Amino acid sequence: MKDFNPADNIQDLQYFGEFGGVNPSITDSSTYTFLQAGKMEEIFEHEIEGCYLYSRHWNPSNKYLSQALAKMEGTESASVTGSGMGAISNAILQLCSSGDEIVSSRTIYGGTYAFFKNFLPKFNITTKFVDTTNIEKVKQAITSNTKVIYCETMSNPMLEISNISALSNLAKEHNCKLVVDNTFSPMIFAPAKMGADVVVHSMTKFINGMSDCVAGAICGSKEFIDSLSDVNNGASMLLGPVLDSFRSASILKNLRTLHIRMKQHSSNAMYISSKLSSDGHKIIYPGLAHHPQNELMKTMMNDEYGFGGLFVMDMGTKEKANQLMEAMQNANVGYLAVSLGSYKTLFSAPGGSTSSEIPEEERMEMGLTEGLVRLSIGLDNNPERTYQEIVKCLNSL
Repeated sequence: MKDFNPADNIQDLQYFGEFGGVNPSITDSSTYTFLQAGKMEEIFEHEIEGCYLYSRHWNPSNKYLSQALAKMEGTESASVTGSGMGAISNAILQLCSSGDEIVSSRTIYGGTYAFFKNFLPKFNITTKFVDTTNIEKVKQAITSNTKVIYCETMSNPMLEISNISALSNLAKEHNCKLVVDNTFSPMIFAPAKMGADVVVHSMTKFINGMSDCVAGAICGSKEFIDSLSDVNNGASMLLGPVLDSFRSASILKNLRTLHIRMKQHSSNAMYISSKLSSDGHKIIYPGLAHHPQNELMKTMMNDEYGFGGLFVMDMGTKEKANQLMEAMQNANVGYLAVSLGSYKTLFSAPGGSTSSEIPEEERMEMGLTEGLVRLSIGLDNNPERTYQEIVKCLNSL
């Protein structure tokens, strides 16, 4: 991690527009012409650099963004999708077949949990949910049918940190693949450099950062990314999670400032969470010394980008959590809304929203109570001002 800086890799990328523009031209086309009939047949058989067939397969705008994302994550290749769930579902369905098993972190995004627990069994693919911060528990869950170990670098919403290198070694030992969702921590972590086979993102969040689109990404080896777009067996080709060219172009522009934004998100979250914790409030934030994986994260992270832009505050009850969020929205601290990674602070009670797919008994077991408030801290210029506004809201309850 110390010798890999994703910002430098992105900065070094240069794509000229068709007429020499400093931004690549957007190709607003669903299909592409051929001067020779034989060339079309050839592209159906294998990819030819600089040639395009149909935008469900590839288009120039998506290719530019994919190349930039591969540089950011340090992988050979990447592919973009119409949503984060599109990225997760396509990657998993490419790796797993009927009869296979997944060993997954228990604390993951609710949509991913529902996909694993409720949807995949239709295809005879089953999932065991374990605490992936405990390597021994992961090891005990693996069987001869396990094809994927799945986790989030920074879990949603409990902000647990999994040891990616240890999980990678375990995956290799048992001949399965490690798939890591790095949505909460782009640039902070480089999972592929720590041994992850596939890295997925919801680009809706930090990567795009503007709360104006839904998009996803899959990063991995060239062999795996090529397999996704195979015309006969590729999940991305056959399930069709296409990202629009205009959105790809927009996200690519925003990606150029991701390193600046991540530093500000992390700096603000560290400042505000530290102050609130010192005031005696129950705060979950990986940057705080009392966080169970604080020391582990220090060994994994790119120091330049901090501990992330999210923290969780335990208000004790659902009523208190709701009162706080409404007060913060009225005070213009931010918006009561799901999602994260926006220029503006966003907050929600994950137990009743983004994690509601997880059964209540399991939420209680992992500490995901209804009194938790997840705050995604925005690009506030003065975090002291934001902190003071939050304190006023707390004092008004």
